[in-house]
Amino acid sequence: MRVVEELWNQLKESILIKYFSPENLLDYLLVIIKILAIIVVSQITMRFIKFFIEKIFQDHHIKGFAYNPRRAQTLKFLTISVLRYLIYFIAGAMILGVPISSIVTGAGILGLAVGFGAQNLVRDVISGFFILFENQFSVGDHVRIGDIEGIVEEIGLRTTRIKNFQGQVHIIPNGEIQIVTNFLAADSIRVMFDVGVSYEEDVDRVIAVLEKLCEKYASENKERIVEGPKVLGVQELGDFAVLIRILARTVPMEQWSVERELKRLIKKTFDVEGIEIPYPKRVIYIKEDLGEKNSDGMNEYSDYITKS
Repeated sequence: MRVVEELWNQLKESILIKYFSPENLLDYLLVIIKILAIIVVSQITMRFIKFFIEKIFQDHHIKGFAYNPRRAQTLKFLTISVLRYLIYFIAGAMILGVPISSIVTGAGILGLAVGFGAQNLVRDVISGFFILFENQFSVGDHVRIGDIEGIVEEIGLRTTRIKNFQGQVHIIPNGEIQIVTNFLAADSIRVMFDVGVSYEEDVDRVIAVLEKLCEKYASENKERIVEGPKVLGVQELGDFAVLIRILARTVPMEQWSVERELKRLIKKTFDVEGIEIPYPKRVIYIKEDLGEKNSDGMNEYSDYITKS
């Protein structure tokens, strides 16, 4: 019992009294309050900066942004991302009690750390700046990066977010972006498809009907159509249909809806004009003489089926 009591006294003297005295507990409390205060101030500062930047970019009188809202959106996200990292870095240094001046003068140590463990981070950040300033793509663009295709939602300091057409969001480190296909970099997107008609139809009449439809559609959709739609003519003599090709150029992101609308109107017009849209047909010939007839006048094969 005395041994336990001695151990307890030693424990109190070495740990409890040393680290959990009223003076030390007060110091711990002050440190916790300081950390919480730094976190709260950082969050408030970040929200204020985000609100301020969004107000700036909403001002359509800012020179250079009114004509390209997607680029303005990209710059906004990147600016917020850079400032967020900066504020969190300063807050972390304050929590750890590291003077900012010491961080600045210790740039050599930071360079050493970069050389050993932060190459990917630096590569991502530098690639992000090149993506922005070379205007490779912007927020809202339809792009394909590797096997990923979708709409750019955000270009950050380190990563790019792309939402595909199934609703999945892909986060790609900027340093891994190698080949980019930007479908909105051009002024127009091509729409091309074939329409099949029966061999019994008058091809010249079908082309005339399609040309009239295309002219009407173009006049009613000038804000979406850049060129065409126009009938190029007979593209192929297929197995069961004559294929007539239609070509148009639309403003970016309108190509799918234009193609669907044209196909719907062509089907309705063909129904009114009595133009047949063919489909594969299979003709089956049944051979009656499958074998020699027996004495009863029945085919041997039929007799076999009956007996079995």
